[in-house]
Amino acid sequence: MALDKKPLKDIIGKLVVTKDGKRLGVVKDVTFETRTGELLQIVLKDPTQYIKSLNIESTGKEYLVPYNTIIAIGDFVVISEEDIS
Repeated sequence: MALDKKPLKDIIGKLVVTKDGKRLGVVKDVTFETRTGELLQIVLKDPTQYIKSLNIESTGKEYLVPYNTIIAIGDFVVISEEDIS
């Protein structure tokens, strides 16, 4: 699913939630493939206890959520928990 393009500044600082409304953390940054520009992950800061129960890559303080799990970006960044592998 292709999302509308948004400037990075419009995503940084947004709360990330599951489609069921469970809070995961706040967008700190994004990672991307420098050669192609493909977005790979959103980097979350201030993780909640709930995100710690999911199978999401972590650096210890930050969590790396696959970009392809995002289903909507509005007031929040909404991800599909089922798409996390």
